[in-house]
Amino acid sequence: MSAQTGAVAPTTGTHLHDLLGPWVPHQRWYPAKGREARTEVVGRILLPWADPEDVRVLVHVVRVTTAAGGPAGSTGHVDVVQVPLVHRRAPRTGPDAAAALLGVLTDPEGIGWYVYDGPHDPAYVEALLALLSGQIRGVALDASGEQADHAGTAVGHHPAGATPPEPGSPARVLRGEQSNTSIIVEPEDGSAPVIVKVFRTLHPGRNPDVEVQASLSPAGVSAVPALAGWVEGAWPASADASAPLVSGDLAVASEFLVGAQDAWREATAAVVAGTDFSERARALGAATAQVHAALAEQLPSRSAADDDARRLADGWRQRLEWALSEADVLADRADALRERVATSAALDAAALGVLQRVHGDYHLGQVLDVPGRGWVLLDFEGEPLRPLAERTLPDLALRDVAGMLRSFDYAARQTTVGLAEEASAEEARAAASAWADAARAAFCEGYASVTGADPREAGALLDALELDKALYEVVYEVRNRPAWVAVPLAAVDRLLEGSTAA
Repeated sequence: MSAQTGAVAPTTGTHLHDLLGPWVPHQRWYPAKGREARTEVVGRILLPWADPEDVRVLVHVVRVTTAAGGPAGSTGHVDVVQVPLVHRRAPRTGPDAAAALLGVLTDPEGIGWYVYDGPHDPAYVEALLALLSGQIRGVALDASGEQADHAGTAVGHHPAGATPPEPGSPARVLRGEQSNTSIIVEPEDGSAPVIVKVFRTLHPGRNPDVEVQASLSPAGVSAVPALAGWVEGAWPASADASAPLVSGDLAVASEFLVGAQDAWREATAAVVAGTDFSERARALGAATAQVHAALAEQLPSRSAADDDARRLADGWRQRLEWALSEADVLADRADALRERVATSAALDAAALGVLQRVHGDYHLGQVLDVPGRGWVLLDFEGEPLRPLAERTLPDLALRDVAGMLRSFDYAARQTTVGLAEEASAEEARAAASAWADAARAAFCEGYASVTGADPREAGALLDALELDKALYEVVYEVRNRPAWVAVPLAAVDRLLEGSTAA
């Protein structure tokens, strides 16, 4: 298995927090990067698969309480993260073992336990597969490590006809993920491989990724991965012994799409090669519309009301003021932006039309090109920074369209970042702009071929959603990649000039 934990030297201690404290903040999925935070373990779930005398597989539920400074000007909040760990009496061997080691924990009896990041340890993966297939159930432990009747649990589920891989199947961790950890399992018996996504940030209630796949898989929607199973858990709301339990999803297993290439890679390669992407973008537009239609049929939808229009307008205003406070590069555009947002905020419920379940965080990186199958949409969790309750509400399908239009623009214009101001650079920028315009137009045409309505006909609403997204991108680039800020700024300027979506 390939380790990809954060680069932190192993530590020693007599309490788990001695190991978690220095390790957790360095992980890709840690939700409080750059902010002061306090962590505490509120739940422990034993997965009884290995010999407990030598190996213990434990899922720890950790509360992360952060100070103010969130991306939308928040006043601070609590995140709940899942930290699966494997405790071993003897150290693991192999090339990945050292990178996955948090440290050595000495128990009250003076016995040292080597503690490893779960997804990078075969014992956890075996236990997780046993959980998915119903061979075991998680057992809640109290703070002293004793079984607790009312401190939570973990239970696996799988749809009728689905057979999760057997424990012991070869597995590897997917590299490069940010907010979750995914494990690819490839059974040796010839059965279909699956990808198990371990949710790192937990929320009460059904995870949207589980809900969407569970709704669309039985309907035969080929543009969404088939569901293979999921794990539901329950944990205490706090470290208080009398705290009530909350429940939510810990992991989801889906078909692994062998040989697939993500749309971002294909699109950026086409930009660099100067290859027209219109046909592929048109097909993606059609696939997107088909998934939207299935979501509207299988999950709740309704007509927009005046309250929806007010909430949308309030959100635009709040995000604009946040962006202006975070990105000085927007200062000379402030008046024009406020005027444009005020105009957009005047849109009424009739202009919004029907609200339905949407993807919520849609871009080229969320789509795979599968040989013989076409485009497949992934990761229906929505924007990670939004509360789960908001992500599952009926929303504008146009929000997904706006996200993909921005993604085509990024795919093209990021190839011009860092070019010198000379004639050849201007030619490259013009070519990138033309590529983006063609791809965006083709996507809208493909969408219209299914729905009968071209998204560009929404005009002001689509532009407002794109502008909202572009302002977020400006802040992101100012914070993380200042050299790239020209990419979303160009979109801001285009939209301020009143240009249509494509």
